[in-house]
Amino acid sequence: EIVVISGKGGTGKTSIVASFAAIAGNAVLADCDVDAADLHLLLAPESRRQEEFRSGNEALIRQADCIGCGVCLARCRYGAISRMGGENDVNDYSFFVDPTACEGCGVCVWSCPVKAIDFPERIAGVWCVSDTKYGPMAHARLEPGGENSGKLVSKVKEVARKLAQDQKKDLILVDGPPGIGCPVIASISGASAVLVVTEPTMSGSHDMKRVLQLTKHFNIPAYICVNKYDLNRNMAAQIEDEAVKAGAVAAGLIRYDRSFTDAQIAGRSVIEYQASPAAADIISIWEAIKI
Repeated sequence: EIVVISGKGGTGKTSIVASFAAIAGNAVLADCDVDAADLHLLLAPESRRQEEFRSGNEALIRQADCIGCGVCLARCRYGAISRMGGENDVNDYSFFVDPTACEGCGVCVWSCPVKAIDFPERIAGVWCVSDTKYGPMAHARLEPGGENSGKLVSKVKEVARKLAQDQKKDLILVDGPPGIGCPVIASISGASAVLVVTEPTMSGSHDMKRVLQLTKHFNIPAYICVNKYDLNRNMAAQIEDEAVKAGAVAAGLIRYDRSFTDAQIAGRSVIEYQASPAAADIISIWEAIKI
């Protein structure tokens, strides 16, 4: 199970994972960047299963049972409850919950004197199983403002592992989210190795160090590659030295290459788009990290 992550977004993770999929040819794929999934843009998957993802709760006021006392409005600290009506009768109010502002704390539910507020699970997104030309793919989409992306990432990983077991595939390629937060921790959990993609900048160096601290904490073998290294060769060399000192393996460098962008526009991976310097670099990195 190889997970590709980075300290920030936009470093080229998805393009690299799609290229790895093209090289491997027969793997299970997982897009764990559920807040901004885009691996499907390069692999054109055909969906065969889609399920709702539920996480957290939201308050719903039953208007027929509400007595308009306003206790819920007074108790809500998030401004999620609004009052309407009352033009003709000061006591004739209706109360409503704004689902985008509701934090699901449940205070209004517990404080309602007539129990007129339901508290169902919230639909926070969907997870999918699709077919691609390089193997099955588990992926998901978190709704805007949806909570618990780490839990959804864990679901995607669970589905991917089940696909690998059922189809007797021995490789899972994971497109992970950026950063070091809960979704990243969920994506690298149980991984065989992690490839950290960075760029030759000061922020790239800083973010890489944080990610390597995370992989070290969970005792996961880490490799690093510097994308667009030739834009600042000195910084790229410094980043490789820092990574090695932190216990990672320098897997290789990727040259700046317009074929990355051209392949994205064409909806294809760099490897299958055309023979190019970047494609050669990615193949070299794959040889360095494949288990």
